[in-house]
Amino acid sequence: MLLHSLLPRLGALSLIALGSCASSAGLTEPNIEESPRATRYSTESGPLRIALAGLVHQHAERLLWSADRRDDIQIVGVAEPNVELFERLAAKHGLDPTLRFDRLEDLLDQTRPEAVSAMTSIADHVDVVEQCAPRGVHVLVEKPLAFSSEHAERMAELSSQHGILVLTNFETSWYPSVREAQRLVDSGEFAPVRKMVFRHGHKGPIEIGCYPEFTRWLGSPDANGGGALVDFGCYGAVLATWLMNGASPTRVTATAQSLKPGVYPNVDDDATIVLEYPGASAIVQASWNWTHDVKAMDLFTETGSLHAGKLDALSARSPDAAARELPCEKPPAHLRDEWSYLRAVIRGECRVDPLSSLRTNVIVARILDDARRQVAQRSGKRSTTKRSALPSAPRTPRNINVGRRGIRR
Repeated sequence: MLLHSLLPRLGALSLIALGSCASSAGLTEPNIEESPRATRYSTESGPLRIALAGLVHQHAERLLWSADRRDDIQIVGVAEPNVELFERLAAKHGLDPTLRFDRLEDLLDQTRPEAVSAMTSIADHVDVVEQCAPRGVHVLVEKPLAFSSEHAERMAELSSQHGILVLTNFETSWYPSVREAQRLVDSGEFAPVRKMVFRHGHKGPIEIGCYPEFTRWLGSPDANGGGALVDFGCYGAVLATWLMNGASPTRVTATAQSLKPGVYPNVDDDATIVLEYPGASAIVQASWNWTHDVKAMDLFTETGSLHAGKLDALSARSPDAAARELPCEKPPAHLRDEWSYLRAVIRGECRVDPLSSLRTNVIVARILDDARRQVAQRSGKRSTTKRSALPSAPRTPRNINVGRRGIRR
C-alpha cells in the first residue's frame, strides 16, 4: 500500500487565505545531473512494458486510451486497491481484469515492467519511487515532480543510488508551439528574453467534470500540497526554468487566494507567482477560475514577442507591429508524446529532455515550496517546509547574450 507520511506537510489551512510575500533570498542550485551516470537502461526492444501505480489521477485515462490504440505500449499491470475505480475504467478502456494488483510491490515483483507511470496523488510520488528504484524500474510521474523539495531530493537520491530515471510529464512538453518558441529564443532570432508570462488552468477540476477520486485529493493540502498554485503553477515554473537555461530564480514572490471557498474549502483556487532572474522576470498565473482551458506562454524579447498557445498555435510580433502566425517545426518522433519519449529515453535512444529532468523539476519543487511558504506566512499560518538556502553559482540564463546559442541538455 502507498504511504505518504514520510516527510512533513503544510498545514491544512495554510494555503487558503489571501497572501503574498517576497522571498528574501534566491534558491540553491541543485547538485543533480540530468540522468544518473550509471543509468540502468532497458534492453527490451518490443512495445513499452509499462505498469500504472494508481488510477486516482485522471491522466491515467490518457495512458489507457493510448494503450488500447497503439501497438508500441503494453500495460502489464495496475496497482489500484480501489476495485470499483479499477472496474469502471477497465470497462471503459477494455482493460483485462486480471491486471489489477492491490499492492505496487507485488505488481513489480510479478510483472517486472520497464517503467511505471505514477498516477497517484502528488504526495505519493515519493513512495512509488521508493518501491521502483531498488528494483531498477524507471518512473514517469505526472506534474509536478513532488509534494515538496524534501520529497524531490529524496527521489533524486534514489535515482542516483539505483541508476533509474525519474521523469516528470507536463502536457505542454509535447506542444510544437512551445518547442518552436524556445528554438527561436535559443537561435537569437527572438532574444534576449526580458519578460515571460504564463497562464495555465481551467474552470476548476470539479467544474469540468473530473471524477471524484481525482478531485478528492486535488482539493487536499495533505495530498496535493495546495490547489491551483501547485496544479498549474508548476507549468510556468518549469517553462521559466527551461527558458532560463536551468537557472534558479534569484527571487520568488507569490500570492494565492480562494475565490470559490464553497467549492474548494481547503486549498487555493487562484495564484500568481513572480520569478526574478538577472535581466528577466516571469509571471506565472495559475487558476481554477478561467472561463476556458488555458495553456499559454508569452515571451517578450528585445527583438519581438512570441505567443505560444495550445498544440501548434504560435504567433510573433515585431516591435510595434501586428501579430503574424508562425509555422512550427515537426518535433522528432521521441518528443511527440510522453509514451514515445518514455520508451526511447529508458532504452538509451535519446537524451533526457530538460523539461522532464530531475534537475529542472527539483528547482520547480523549490519554487513551489517557496511560494507556498510565503502564502502561509502572510495568512498567519506556520509552514513546515524548510527555507531554501542562498544561491550558489547560478547558471547563466539565455537572456544574457543576443544570438548566442545556450547550452542544450
